[in-house]
Amino acid sequence: MKKVIAFADEFGNNSFEFNTQGSHFIIASVIMNQDELDEIQIQLEEIRKKFFQTGEIKSSKVKNNHNRRILILRELKKVNFSVYAVVIDKRKLYGEGFKYKQSFYKYLNGILYKELYRTFPQLELKVDEHGGNDFMRSFKKYVEKNHIRNLFAGSDFHIQKSHNDLGVQLADFMAGTLGYIFDELKKSYKSSEFADLINEKLISLNQFPKAYKIEKFNEKDTFNEYDETIATLSLNRVFDFIDKATGNTQDNRDRINFLKLLLLYHQSNHPRKYTTSNEFVKHLSVNRQKQLSKEQFSSKVIGYLRDKGVLIASSRDGYKIPTSATDMKKFINHGNSIILPVLRRIEECRSAILLATTNEYDILDDPAYGQLRELIENVR
Repeated sequence: MKKVIAFADEFGNNSFEFNTQGSHFIIASVIMNQDELDEIQIQLEEIRKKFFQTGEIKSSKVKNNHNRRILILRELKKVNFSVYAVVIDKRKLYGEGFKYKQSFYKYLNGILYKELYRTFPQLELKVDEHGGNDFMRSFKKYVEKNHIRNLFAGSDFHIQKSHNDLGVQLADFMAGTLGYIFDELKKSYKSSEFADLINEKLISLNQFPKAYKIEKFNEKDTFNEYDETIATLSLNRVFDFIDKATGNTQDNRDRINFLKLLLLYHQSNHPRKYTTSNEFVKHLSVNRQKQLSKEQFSSKVIGYLRDKGVLIASSRDGYKIPTSATDMKKFINHGNSIILPVLRRIEECRSAILLATTNEYDILDDPAYGQLRELIENVR
C-alpha cells in the first residue's frame, strides 16, 4: 500500500442551538499520496496566491460568495487528493449528554478513530491545534490514549501538529464546503453545485448517527417499479455487513468502501442507474501501491460479498443496490447468459471425448465434479 498522509479540519461546533449555531458538525480528512506531496503543495500554493493573495486557504474567507467558492473548487479538482468525511447531524443525537462538550467530543472521537483506522490503519494525520480547533486537540489526545500500537503490527497511525500547513488549509476549505452542502444554516441554491464539484474527490462520506432508516432510501414516490421488500432486504444486508466488518486486511477495506460507495451512489443516482466497475475500481485504487484489477474486484469484492449474502444487482452497465424485481431479473439474466453457455461447452467437450473413447473416459468422472456433472445432466 502506498504511504498516505492526511490533513484534517472541522466545521461546526458542539452547540445544540440549531437555529443560530448550525445543525451539523463535520470533519474532513484530505488524503494524499506521500510521494506526491511536494507537487501537490506547489499546486495548492498557486491556488492560494490566485484566490487568497497573502492569506490562507480558508472557507471562512469565502463565506457566502458562492461563485468564488465554485471557481476555487474547479481549480482544486485538478489537484490529486481525496476527501474522507464524517458528517454528524446534531439534531439526531438524542440524549441530553451530548449537550456537554466533553460527551459530544468523546462520541465524535470514537467515530472518527474507528472510521479512519478501519480504512487507513497506517496513516499519518496532521491537524491544526491552534485557534478554535478544540475538537482536533481532543482527537489527538484520544488517539494517544487509545491507539495501542503493539496490538497492530506495522501500525503507524499518529497525529502531528501542522499549523498553517497548506494541507490543513485545504482540509479547512473542504470541511467548510461540506458545511455549505449539509448544514441547514449554510445551505443555499448552490449547494447541489458544490456537491457535484467535490463528488469525485469523495472516497467516503460517513453520516452519523447511523440510524439506517430505510425510509430515507425510499424511492416509491419517484420510481414506480420500486419494491419495498427487495429494497429493505438489500439495504439491511449492506448495513449489516458494514457494521460487522473490520478493515484488518486490504480486501476487507475494499469491501467496506465498495459498499459505502454503493450507498453513496444509491442516494445520489436515479434508482435505475448502474455504476460501472471502472468507476468503482478507480475509487478503490486510491492510495494503493498496485491498482486493483477488474478480476480482483470481481472475485474478492463482488464475489465475496455475494457469498456472504449481500445482494448486489448487476448488468452490463455495472452494479447497484437492488430495489426492484427488474434489478433482480437483470442479475439473473446476466448470470444466465454466462453460466448456461459454459455448461453447454463443457457438455459438448465431455460428449466428444466419450464418443472418441467409446465411453471409457468421462472427464467429469471425478468426485470433485459431482455437482457440476449433476448441473449439466439437469440442463441436458
